[in-house]
Parts: sequence; C-alpha cells; structure tokens
Amino acid sequence: MLSDIEIAKQAKMLKIGEVAAKLGISEDEYEPYGHYKAKLSESLYAKTKNDPDGKLILVTAINPTPAGEGKTTISVGLAESMNKIGKKAMLALREPSLGPVFGIKGGAAGGGYAQVVPMEDINLHFTGDMHAITAANNLLCALIDNHMQQGNELHIDQRRILFKRCLDMNDRALRDIVIGLGSKVNGIPREDSFQITVASEIMAILCLASDLADLKARIEKILVAYTTDGKPVYAKDIGGCGAMTALLKDALKPNLVQTLENNPALIHGGPFANIAHGCNSVRATKLALKLADYTITEAGFGSDLGAEKFFDIKCRYAGLKPSCVVLVATVRALKYNGGVPKTELTNENVEALEKGIVNLKTHIENMHKFGVPVVVAINRFHTDTEAELDVIEKVCGEMGVEFSLAEIFAKGSEGGIDLAEKVCKTIETKPSEFKPLYDEKLPIKDKLDILAKEIYRANGVIYTKQAEKAIKEITDLGFGDIPVCVAKTQYSLSDDPTKLGKPENYEITVRDVRLSAGAGFVVAYTGDIMTMPGLPKKPAAYNIDCDNEGNIYGLF
Repeated sequence: MLSDIEIAKQAKMLKIGEVAAKLGISEDEYEPYGHYKAKLSESLYAKTKNDPDGKLILVTAINPTPAGEGKTTISVGLAESMNKIGKKAMLALREPSLGPVFGIKGGAAGGGYAQVVPMEDINLHFTGDMHAITAANNLLCALIDNHMQQGNELHIDQRRILFKRCLDMNDRALRDIVIGLGSKVNGIPREDSFQITVASEIMAILCLASDLADLKARIEKILVAYTTDGKPVYAKDIGGCGAMTALLKDALKPNLVQTLENNPALIHGGPFANIAHGCNSVRATKLALKLADYTITEAGFGSDLGAEKFFDIKCRYAGLKPSCVVLVATVRALKYNGGVPKTELTNENVEALEKGIVNLKTHIENMHKFGVPVVVAINRFHTDTEAELDVIEKVCGEMGVEFSLAEIFAKGSEGGIDLAEKVCKTIETKPSEFKPLYDEKLPIKDKLDILAKEIYRANGVIYTKQAEKAIKEITDLGFGDIPVCVAKTQYSLSDDPTKLGKPENYEITVRDVRLSAGAGFVVAYTGDIMTMPGLPKKPAAYNIDCDNEGNIYGLF
C-alpha cells in the first residue's frame, strides 16, 4: 500500500496557470510561487465582486480519536466527487501548521487518493504565510519590550503584558520562560511565554480580515498590556502596526493549488479549533463562493469546536449562509467513544458502537440547532464490518439525515459519488435556515452558559476567580458584546478528554478569559488546554528525510 506522499509524488499536476484558467482567472490575477502554487491578486476580488455566490458546504466531525478521522480527506474527496458528477466545485481549506506535521497528528492536505498537491510544499513552508504571521506577531512583542527598555513612556506594567511571542512548532520548553536576563542593555527581565503560531491573535485576524485596511485596523485594536494604574494598552499605542501590515500584505492573499484530480483548491489560514477559531480565511471562502457553484470548507476537530465557531464567529462576521453540513464519523471513533481502547479499535464490537453512537446523535442534534441540514459521511476503513455499519445507517435514518459510506481515501472521486449526490439532494430539498446560536450582545457569561448547555450538554459553568476578574475587566473595557471562542479539548464534548460519548451531569470549568479585540472575540480557556503543544515520545520528525536530490520521504 502506497503512503500519502508516494501517491502525491505520482500525481500529474497541471501548471498553476492551467488550474487558474479553469476558474476564468487571467495571468494578471495571480502571482505564481513556482510551477504549482500561486497567490490570488486583489484585482480578482474587484472583478468578481458582483457575481452571485455559490452554495457553501461545511465539513465537520464527531469527537475524534487521538489519531484523527480523515475530515480533510472527506473534504477533498467531496470536491473531487462533485466535479466528477458535473458540478463546479472547489475547496477552501486551512493551511497545515508545522507543529503537527513534525509531531503526531500529521499534515492537513488530505490522504490517500483525496489530497491537495504539491503535498510536501503545502505541509512544509508553502508560500510563507505562517512565517509572515510569526514575524508580525514577534515584531509587536519586540516593540513592546523595546518601549519599556527605552523609558516606558506608557507606564506598561511588566507583570501584565498580555501579548505573547509565537513559533510554528511544538516546543513545550517555551511555555514559560524568563527574558531580558543579562546586562542592562539586554532588556527588562520578566516572565513571558510562547504560543504556537496558529493560536496567535495575528492568525485569527488574518483569517477574519476582509481586506488590507481591515487587517491594519484589527491589528491596531489588539490589547497588548495594562499600565501600572490599570489602563489598557493597545497595539496602536505601541506603534509599528503599519510595519506589521507590510509583513502580512502577501500572506493576506489566498493560495491557489490543485487536487490529485486537478481540481482547484484555495488553502489559506490555519487556526486550530481547540485553541483558536478553527476556520480558514474569510477571504478565501468568499472568493471561492464567487468562483464556483459549490464551495467545500472545513472546520477543525469535532463540531462542538470547529463548526460552532464557524457558525457563531466566522459566519456572523462574514455574512456567510451555509447550505449543508457534512458530519464525518468513523466506526473506530464511535467505538472509541463507546469505551474501546485505541489498540482494539480494528476489532468488531457492535455493543461498544451502540454505546458510543450517542456521540454522533448529539453532534447531529447540535448542527440542527443552527438550522442547517446534515449529511453523515462515514469515512470507511477496511476493518469496518457490515454489522457495525448497519447500526450507524439505522440511527441516521431514525434522525432523518442522509447517510453515505465514503471510500474516498482508497478510490478518490469514485469513492465519494454517493456522498456528492446526497449532499446535492439535501441542498435542493432541505433549504437551510441558518442562524447563529446566540445573540452576541448578551453578557459573556450568558453566551458561555448557552454553549455549555446547548452544545457541550453540561449543566452549567464554573468560573475561577481569575476568570471572574477577567470577564469584569473585558466587560468594563466595552468588549462584553462580542462572540466567545472556547479553548477546549477536542476529544470530548466536555472539558475533560476522558469523558467520552455524551457526558452528563457535569459542569464546564472556565479557568481564564482573554480578550482578542483585534480578532473580535473573547477566548475562554477550559480544562488543561495549552496554546503551545509538546512533541510526543516519537515525533513524526524522526521519520522524515530528504535525499541529495531534494526528494522528501516519510512525510506521512
């Protein structure tokens, strides 16, 4: 059996100009990055501004196993299959982070015969967007420390600096650090920390900005610190926002690539859903809606994280109206939610599946709360048995949602024709009545209470003293009426990764709340979720190599 990278290397890619031509994009409207990648120019937005929008399809999932369940593979395969049946469809996906690529989760370019290519480029440096975001983020950090070094005119309290440095790599040693050590010229000594680039507010801003002017305006609103007398300090007070914008001007442009079957795909932005808002850029999604009749996008991890934030944050700000949700599930993930250890998931266990399928039911119910019709896609593995699949089909029938077995990983577009047809049928026969879950003008606690009860199925929310204090400060600053973004484990509907299936009779604990004023949301931290992941005992980096000709091996 060929690995993902071996399959990708066999692909017969079109030059990026040919891919652009399929969408009616002229040479003046894209900027090539080599032969197979390009950035789309601002002139293309102006040309398509008044064109009608196509249909928007969100791909999300149930709570996964630690190995992931192939949500991106289904997204890519669905686009391939829709083109196969004669629809004009394209992808709008997130960019992979180097942290997972070299860690345990892997990349985000799909898998098997449903991939976006060039796979090695996409999973590694791509067009440099992640590096630009990292540089802009750390420029602001350097300016903050330099301001204090050069006299601290703003009277910044060094104990209350909120904006953190970032790095696009899993490095647990950087979670808590002390900087400014040494002689007087080396800066003010203080405690600091790093977060992974995809958790940076700069990443969130890039993904939600509508254009360059909006990008700069959002950067200026970043709350970076408090003064010694408790007054807020914003990025505009520090200065350098124009320089940060200059670093990000090219990163703001969506990236055009292709699938294994030469269909167009936009890959742009990559915030994690467990520690950020989990969606690709608004600019890429809105452009795809102009260029195609059907746009397939995804939101990270389970629907309790990615889909909820897609609906309540991204759709709210961008004015998007999704037509359908494709909810990805696997037999092994349902058995995992039924209590089966990871090492035994390939063995038939109908009893465990019947117990764990409550997780699927809950996610279907949750998606219906947003008024969007659902199609369940089972990402099929060769170890799945007919008895297990029959249980899932029966439950989907009882809940009134379409059910499709997708063999996209092994068969490419041929393996997703049934899914594509059922998605089209659902869009045609079940009009979406999309609405966000809550009114953003509600107090922060009220919004969190709605999420806890309606999505996580908790009895309520417990707040630490730190969270209570933070909520009051944020509200007093005038930011209590913006959406909330919950940082939470992806493995459970709750804030405890060991509570599988459908946890009941529990409360979510919010340990801290922080303002992302530039992004336009409040982040609530639950459980032990960290914004700087660590590497596993045997990182994927150990398997990756490059020969003397520059060929990469071992990348999945």
